Amino acid sequence: MIKRTKKPKPRQRRGAAWHWTQTDGWYYTPRGTKRRVALRDENGHIIRGLENRQAARLALARERLRRGGTCETTEDPAPSSEPCVLVARVCSDYLVHCERVAAAGKLHPEHAKGVVRVLNEFSRYCGALPVAELKRGQVTEWVDSVPSWRSPVTRRNVLTTIISAFRYAESENGLRNPIKGLKKPGSRPRLHAITPEDERTLYAAVDREFRNFLFAAIHTGLRPFCELAKLQAENIEESPRGMLWRLRSSKTKKLRKIPVRPEVAKLVRQLLKSAPQGSGLPLFRNPQGKPWKKPTGVHRFLKAKRTLGWDRDPARGKYSCYSCRHTFAYRMLAGHWNSGAGCSIVVLAELMGNSPSVAHSHYGREWAQHFQEPLWRAIGH
Repeated sequence: MIKRTKKPKPRQRRGAAWHWTQTDGWYYTPRGTKRRVALRDENGHIIRGLENRQAARLALARERLRRGGTCETTEDPAPSSEPCVLVARVCSDYLVHCERVAAAGKLHPEHAKGVVRVLNEFSRYCGALPVAELKRGQVTEWVDSVPSWRSPVTRRNVLTTIISAFRYAESENGLRNPIKGLKKPGSRPRLHAITPEDERTLYAAVDREFRNFLFAAIHTGLRPFCELAKLQAENIEESPRGMLWRLRSSKTKKLRKIPVRPEVAKLVRQLLKSAPQGSGLPLFRNPQGKPWKKPTGVHRFLKAKRTLGWDRDPARGKYSCYSCRHTFAYRMLAGHWNSGAGCSIVVLAELMGNSPSVAHSHYGREWAQHFQEPLWRAIGH
């Protein structure tokens, strides 16, 4: 009878994470040494348990990034024609691309700052990991590990940034995308329409300059800080039927000409006296005579909510400056200014500077179902 001998396990390469049964901990041996170094989690505790192999690999990747290590795979290398690229390199290349696009005015500065924050956090988490070893599960685990990222909207934005970085590396450098097919939460627009009663109450709690700004935002639907706050006399045009505003959408970059309601036109004609053509001044300015900026506007709105006690109200506590834009959409669909005859999604999209598909996904699915009279008329009922 031939006795079969147990095939010995292949020895791991130096520099890889390995498990020591005696202490049930994970270690690695730096190249060129015989030392064992414990791998620790982000709280400084030694990683223990044979089932925590993935956590040990990420800890090793963070250690290499901290020490400025090179691209070393933690597995036996497989034959491949692809160069060994670190996750940090993918993030860095995409950040350079975003900075270049933002400098050309094709990317909003606030969005660019958000990309920087997300990719820096991701690089700290697994930047030293070779791209070939990155898995979709590691990305979702990282997002789940951040306590402040519980909102589906926040999670979607973070994952969108990571996916965009690897798509850019794939298209520009021909790098294989290891997270292709990564799922992200569905779009959930936070739609909160301000009621007419709350609108009047809000106006009474703010100063004249901010009241004018909010009034124009509610009655035009413009994006508060990247469109309305930049409106100048050069954008105003008078026609036989009334006032028109020429605007270039900050997102679609398309030029649109929209009519404004008479009460808004009356307000603008008053503001034109202090900001005529050639002055370079925006029509809507804060009490200091400066353009409205997002931090200032948000601070003013939050202060008004605290003054009115809305910050403790479950419904009114969700109001924001952007709720003015949502309020315009709701009122247009409801026919608030047109004797109950609501507009179509196509018309709403043109007025708000969106594509019809975006307008439908944001407002049509949520609100148009409440105004179904045209649907009944269409089928002759």
